[in-house]
Amino acid sequence: MDWSKLQTSLGGLNLSQAGTKLTKGFSSSVQATRERLGQIAPEEITELPQEYKDLEARVDALKAAHLALLKITKVYETETYDYPVHLQESITELSTSIGYNITSFAATNLKGTSLPTPASPSAPPVHPHKTLPHALSRASHAAAQALVDPEAGPVDGGDKLGKALALYATSWDRIASARLDQDDTINLNFLGPWQQTLHTSISLAIKARQAVRVSRLELDAAKQSLKTANPARQEQARLEVENAEDDLVQKTEVAITLMKTVLENPEPIKNINELVKAQLVYFSTAAEALSAVQGEIEELSVAAEGDYRKSRDH
Repeated sequence: MDWSKLQTSLGGLNLSQAGTKLTKGFSSSVQATRERLGQIAPEEITELPQEYKDLEARVDALKAAHLALLKITKVYETETYDYPVHLQESITELSTSIGYNITSFAATNLKGTSLPTPASPSAPPVHPHKTLPHALSRASHAAAQALVDPEAGPVDGGDKLGKALALYATSWDRIASARLDQDDTINLNFLGPWQQTLHTSISLAIKARQAVRVSRLELDAAKQSLKTANPARQEQARLEVENAEDDLVQKTEVAITLMKTVLENPEPIKNINELVKAQLVYFSTAAEALSAVQGEIEELSVAAEGDYRKSRDH
């Protein structure tokens, strides 16, 4: 063994500094435990500035506000949030997808063997969008087609209803596209920045507060040590208290600055504006699409009502 290298490596370690950190950490843990158990008088716990405590409460409220809205708006990350029967259709699609994959695998890997080779599937199965607007569009198109006889044309009484359903389906085609655009915009311009604020500036301010708490515990632990220090260690204990006081002041100032920065940040309001804009475009498009066909559907309704009354008069 090369003892000279080992000695050099050990010499590079600041054992004194490491020991000091361990001692401080242990003292802080003991101090926190004693405070929690009520073994430290309230007047012996260092009081933090009122400004700091007020900012703490405001940052906590800001974080709670972010989390409350995020909990709901995260649904925009999942296309199926308003889809009524996605579970049943997912099972069907899974079966279709598995069948396609097996056929594709067999068609590729059985070539040149004595085993029968299935024909290669022309294209992978299409997975329709799973949103309520898309579901309404597909259902309306299917209903309109069901009222048409391939050979004789519209079934009895189905002409006007079929036209109404076709118009309704057309409006939901447009709404469905707008729904996808809305979700993409919300994810990009709201959810991303909103979570970024939560995970960066707010988290940074909270970490600074945690540093203040640790520093305060170290100071109060140092004060307790000073009270019980023997005469030979009085001066050292007093210096430790002074250093801890300086550290607490510095960390408190940093935390106050960071908390003020978080609270003054205009980004969350800008994010909310982007959320509102995306929703406004979607609902406006939906209103326009439905308004565009409602008049025609109402005319069909009036005409159907008139035909019905005439048939009853004879």
